Amino acid sequence: MQRREFIALIFGATATWPTTTFAQQTGRLPTVGFLGASASGFAPWAAAFVARLSEVGWVEGRTVAIEYRWSEGRPERYAEIAAEFVRLKVDIILTVGSAVPIVKQATTTIPIVFAVAIDPVGSGLVASLAKPGGNVTGLSIQANELAGKRVELLREVVPQLRRLAILFNADNTQPVLEMGETQAEARRLGLEIIPLAIRRAEDIASAFLDLKTKADAVYVAVDQLIVANRPRILALAVGERLPTIFSERDFVKAGALMSYGPSYSELFRHSADFVDKILRGTRPADIPVEQPTKFELVINLTTAKALGLTIPPSVLARADDVIE
Repeated sequence: MQRREFIALIFGATATWPTTTFAQQTGRLPTVGFLGASASGFAPWAAAFVARLSEVGWVEGRTVAIEYRWSEGRPERYAEIAAEFVRLKVDIILTVGSAVPIVKQATTTIPIVFAVAIDPVGSGLVASLAKPGGNVTGLSIQANELAGKRVELLREVVPQLRRLAILFNADNTQPVLEMGETQAEARRLGLEIIPLAIRRAEDIASAFLDLKTKADAVYVAVDQLIVANRPRILALAVGERLPTIFSERDFVKAGALMSYGPSYSELFRHSADFVDKILRGTRPADIPVEQPTKFELVINLTTAKALGLTIPPSVLARADDVIE
């Protein structure tokens, strides 16, 4: 057996096939364009994505290249970054649902994978979950369906909850959809709603200033604008002594009271499997959109104590993680 054949057997077909195929076709490493909100906010999610890529044979810098670009929470950057990815001739674009409509305007041929999206059918990202069609596929986080659960959790933890503020990006279709679901559920429970519509980072401080003592808690619909401004939002909420609930655990680790939803790190990790399939020749139109089956409740007891809240034992017993 020749030495080259022996090495191929040792490392396995999944580790060597990608580089060989793309080297023959393009003479360069396959390239993923990674579009996120901010390097700091996306750090754990990008790491999860890269780790899974490596497990399936795509090692960054060796068998795949990744071009990272950050919008810094400014949607106007999406078009600029998408155009740059087209110029770079990346093989796949990985991003989140809120960026997809603009990215789709830049290319109908480069496959687009969304690691996180709210109601991708309702927001027009794909034709259907089973048959996405076009050049887009990915993972739905079912945020609309989970909105009611988050409101119920807030009501259990904040007994005096009567007025609920909902912070959302009014220029983003997906959090607007989530806001509508949250509003409907809150009203069903007899709560007064205070919408906090923002469109840019500069709107966040004034939204909380206007809020003052009008609300008992804040529900935050997460998107890239929210991720990029996480420290500011949490500092303002703590300053106003307002309990907050999010869809993702990293906000709780940073000081939010609670989160309920799928693990974003797991979603980004699983998005690497979509990228792997596409790099191996599967069309995005033929890869069904998937939905998470596991949701986690995370509670920050340090924040609860600072807010003067006692988490009921029944809620603690259901928590998947408690931060102290």
